Amino acid sequence: MDVNFRKIDIDQYDEDVLLEEELYEADPRDPAQVLNDTKAKVPAVRSALAKGDTIGAINLVLEGAPYGPNVEEAKNLNLQTLVSILNSTKASEIPGIVKSLSQDAQDTLMKYLYKGMALPGWGDVSGSVLLGWHEKLTEVAGTGCIVRAMTDRRTV
Repeated sequence: MDVNFRKIDIDQYDEDVLLEEELYEADPRDPAQVLNDTKAKVPAVRSALAKGDTIGAINLVLEGAPYGPNVEEAKNLNLQTLVSILNSTKASEIPGIVKSLSQDAQDTLMKYLYKGMALPGWGDVSGSVLLGWHEKLTEVAGTGCIVRAMTDRRTV
């Protein structure tokens, strides 16, 4: 029995095929620029944390978060920066911080929480910290935040 037909990519013959890059607009920045922008945020975030401005530090990380193809290094650096903020925040401060974030920032934070949970044993990611943030974020933003994070094709 010949099973070669299973190796043929039939989507190449379909005019209506939907490609990954057609699902969302790509980040207009060049990958090197995205990495440089992300690296430039790190000292600003550390400075904000040193001043006790956790909300400002989180907003810096979540604003202009790298997404799309070819920016994995920038994505990982942004995740590391965010996780350092989350780990240094007291549990009693989390609800106030989450309430102060815009809906877009809450959605982006949820994406990073899920990305952190998907990487066990990566860096200083603590599952209990991420779950604590997830709980507080879901209380404030509702389940719609989870749905938007899961269905958005712009992965962080």
